[in-house]
Amino acid sequence: MKWILVCLIMLFVQSCNSSPLVHVPKQANEYVCVYKPSGDNFFGPDTKHLKEGQWYDDWVCNDHAFVKDENGKWHIIGITHPRVDSNPIKEGIHEGEFASFHAISSSSSFKETLKEHHYSDLPKILSPKERPGEPLANHAPYIIKKDGLYFMIYGPSPLRLAVSSDLSKWDLKGNLFQESDGARDPGLLFHDGTWYVVYCSVKSVRLRKSKDLIHWSQPETIFTSTGFDPESPSLIYFNKSFYLFVCSWDGNWDGKEIQGAYQHVTYVYNSDDPSNFGIDDENQVTTLNSHAPEIFRDEDGKWYISSVEWPHRGVSVDMLEWEKQRE
Repeated sequence: MKWILVCLIMLFVQSCNSSPLVHVPKQANEYVCVYKPSGDNFFGPDTKHLKEGQWYDDWVCNDHAFVKDENGKWHIIGITHPRVDSNPIKEGIHEGEFASFHAISSSSSFKETLKEHHYSDLPKILSPKERPGEPLANHAPYIIKKDGLYFMIYGPSPLRLAVSSDLSKWDLKGNLFQESDGARDPGLLFHDGTWYVVYCSVKSVRLRKSKDLIHWSQPETIFTSTGFDPESPSLIYFNKSFYLFVCSWDGNWDGKEIQGAYQHVTYVYNSDDPSNFGIDDENQVTTLNSHAPEIFRDEDGKWYISSVEWPHRGVSVDMLEWEKQRE
């Protein structure tokens, strides 16, 4: 009887040790606010609470992209608009999001940019006057470098493409695709010779594939939520597996402080198949603190996660490491 018990214990231990290992991202929770927007004149056109050409001291950022230029300097480009003093606050929470802020570092080493308010403003880009015929909204740019040029995919639906040689002047290439129930917050991954774009729609994250960033496959729903509204998805390939980072908006906000509208809950899902991250939490591996996160590596291969409006106004950056855990 004693030997049977010992054997059962050994089998249990072996079973536990044989369960697969998964790498889980863990943040340091030591955010540094690397960029705080300076005051500027509103690019227009007029809205209910904002006037074209008028100076506003306080600006709010949202979805953004980090990219390195040919001289080694880091840039941040993303949604911006003046903070609106509306009553109620929620009436003007996203008012005037018609152009992108553009900020540049003074260092070619990313770790040296991790200082308070390190990035400096450059002139804003792709205002409505630079995009005649397009919808007013200019949201969630994602930028990659390819063949010596910078390619920007931005939204909201229709998702659009612009190309630049210097990150300041952009050549519009038109619409890529649109969907009847919306497409927003695009994120790109290049893997095995194929470009993957993930983006949000109603209660879901979808994916399309391309070989040239111009022609895209039909959409696949890769994640479905029955609770929160997905925002700002990022698709990452790490250690022979795929990870989907998704920011959450659950609608719970008292409307008293603007920061409450920028919820900082980001769920992380793992899958060997980039077209299937399941429903709700069935593939969830962890939860991180970030609003509209970008997940990226620096020139030394170190990983980072960014966040806007939380914990500070502007763009903040935190260290990210991968830890092995058993499923």
